[in-house]
This record gives sequence, C-alpha cells and structure tokens, in this order.
Amino acid sequence: MSKREIHASVKDERLIQKRRTQMIKGAVTLFKEKGFHRTTTREIAKAAGFSIGTLYEYIRSKEDVLYLVCDFIYDEVQEKLQKEIDQSQGTLESLKVTIAYFFQVMDEMQDEVLVMYQEVKALTKDALPYVLKKELQMVSMFEKLLEKCVENGELSVKKEQVSLMAHNIFVQGQMWSFRRWALQKTFSLQEYISLQTDMLIHGFVTGSEGNESALRGGRAE
Repeated sequence: MSKREIHASVKDERLIQKRRTQMIKGAVTLFKEKGFHRTTTREIAKAAGFSIGTLYEYIRSKEDVLYLVCDFIYDEVQEKLQKEIDQSQGTLESLKVTIAYFFQVMDEMQDEVLVMYQEVKALTKDALPYVLKKELQMVSMFEKLLEKCVENGELSVKKEQVSLMAHNIFVQGQMWSFRRWALQKTFSLQEYISLQTDMLIHGFVTGSEGNESALRGGRAE
C-alpha cells in the first residue's frame, strides 16, 4: 500500500511541506476541540495562519487534511522510535528503556494520538488501509526487538506470543494518551511506565511458564 498523493497546485516542495505542517498543527487543535466533522476548512485555514484560498492550493478536501494529520503522527512516532530501537542491544534492560521511551513519546504527542483515534474512522476508504498498515509497521518494530531478546536468552516467551506482546506494548503506550485524563489521577507517567512494563514483561513470562507447566502436567496424567 503506497503513500497517498495529495494534490497541490503549488510546485515548491519546501513550501508545500511548510504549509501542510501549519495545517496539521492547526487541525489537531481543532479536531481535538470540535471533532473532525464539526470543523470547517475555513477554520483550519485560520488556525494555520492563512486564507481559505491558500489552503486549497495545498489540499483538495478536509479529508486530505485528516490523512495528512494521521500520516504525520505515525511518521513522527516511527522516526523517534526507530532511533531508540537501533541502539537496543537485545537485552531485557534495553527493552525496558525502549518501552519507557515509547510511552514518553505518547505522552508528548497525546493530543495528536487522541485525535487520530477519535477521527481515523473518517478517513476515506483508499486512505484507511495505508494508515493502518503504518501502525502495523510500528508494532513490527517491537516484534523485532522482542525476537532479539528471545534469541539472546533475555526473554523466555513462545514465538507465537511475540506478536501479541508487541501489540500489547503498543496499545498500552497509546492508552496513556487517550485515558490519561483518568490515569493521571492515580499514577504519574513514571509510575505508569514502571507498572505497565512489569506487567507486560513478567506477565508474559509467568504466563508462558505456567502454560508449559500445565501442559507437562496434562501429559503426565
């Protein structure tokens, strides 16, 4: 699934990037406050700091703006996460550091993540598969990191559990963004990271060992 091309009448790529970044920032604020459907393109243009006429030189519809928002968010998170993962040594400690970093990024980008989850359903049918694929690519980054830990003997989980564990890490990180309004009443970000990391890692390890023990017991009988 290739990146969707958003039509622009302007040919200057640097200017296109600059204007669209302004649109994205303005749109995130508006979508969070009013939702995608109640926000107008005129309001997006105003929040971005230019006229509605200028807006339509860089996009064709409000749906284009939503696509740009979702694409930007995933690119931003993936870029930050990749740098951290590239430094990982495939140890349990480095896994914990990467999880903590991902959760911190989710905290920093909580408005963007919240908007994406509230409004992704409004994406056009041709745009949605691309955005969802980008999410799976980020989950895959965690899968590779977990596989490295397993190969190094740092983590004892079954091969089929690695994918589920990677999805859990990803979702628990995002949960801090869209449930932060409730969670922060009880936990600081660091407390949340510590508790979730402990449950994510030790829960799978304990569960895996427990399942193997149960299987052995069943065979003995």
